[in-house]
Amino acid sequence: MILWIAGGLLIVILTSFLIERFVIATPPYKGAVSDHFNGETFFTPGAPPTGEFKDLLRWVTNRDPGEWLPKRDANSVRQTTPEERIETTRITFVNHATMLIQTEGINIITDPVWSDVAGVFDLVGAKRVRPAGVPFEKLPHIDLILLSHNHYDHLDIGTMKRLAERFKPTIIVPLGVKAYLEREGIGNVIELDWWNEVPFNHANKTLHIHSVPAQHFSGRGVSDRNKSLWCGFVVQSAQTEGVIYFAGDSGYGDHFKRIGEKFTNIKCAMIPIGAFRPQWFMSPVHISPEEAVKVHQDVHSRLSIGMHFGTFPLADDGEHEPVEELQKSLKQASVEPSTFRALDLGEWIDF
Repeated sequence: MILWIAGGLLIVILTSFLIERFVIATPPYKGAVSDHFNGETFFTPGAPPTGEFKDLLRWVTNRDPGEWLPKRDANSVRQTTPEERIETTRITFVNHATMLIQTEGINIITDPVWSDVAGVFDLVGAKRVRPAGVPFEKLPHIDLILLSHNHYDHLDIGTMKRLAERFKPTIIVPLGVKAYLEREGIGNVIELDWWNEVPFNHANKTLHIHSVPAQHFSGRGVSDRNKSLWCGFVVQSAQTEGVIYFAGDSGYGDHFKRIGEKFTNIKCAMIPIGAFRPQWFMSPVHISPEEAVKVHQDVHSRLSIGMHFGTFPLADDGEHEPVEELQKSLKQASVEPSTFRALDLGEWIDF
């Protein structure tokens, strides 16, 4: 009997290991050593260490979460049906870090998430509180997807499969993410290292997509922590003046000033403002609203849009706290509130 129990436990352990390693985790990146890759794992030079297991345990066992209202239906948000093509520039806040960028007749989506759970197998993880501001079936044709890193609230594999099947877009990712998408049957993927760029051509228009640094970490399982890179993106047009900056996920660091120095004409920056409490634990990887204002100033953005809030309760800040703290921080920094907007889901801004 004991042998049967031991054998059963061994099978469970081996099965769990195989599922984690070959189904959940991202395949480890193999490439040249650089100033942010040691041959096995990625890191942000000069960044404070991300939380160790003991820090995670301290947070989980002493949580003091702010208030989030119960899950709401489609009537709680503006249900936007975007135009099929925009010849100027329009940015729509879909939800979380999902932004629909429409510029010069090209449609770009960032970190697309339409699932109800940001987690393993769409079952274990943060549950959606508000529906997306753009229903999936109302999306215009998506030409290009930008993925900042492989966390579940940014790389939702169920959504990615639906988008790939429906639109067959080009997908641009940081190093190490391509192998995971291809393992899941998703093709047409381009990998970029920090400061690399690639042209994207569509209907006689050209955009240059630049990968830029962020201060974060990666991993979908246990074995793949920091085995793939994380980044932000700059979208630069060959036809019009000004660039668009999508920051992805990041703690505060001097990389923001370097981005502002390299790209001196940022007309719009999409900057995260949520999942920042408790700051002793979150600050290495998530900026606070106060730091988001600093980022706005560091990159000299003409207009910034807040993101990474109001959809999934990922940390201890309450549902409305990121926006409330942003307004306070703008006032304290003497920054005109109209230059840093927190849109509601489904709301857009034209340039």
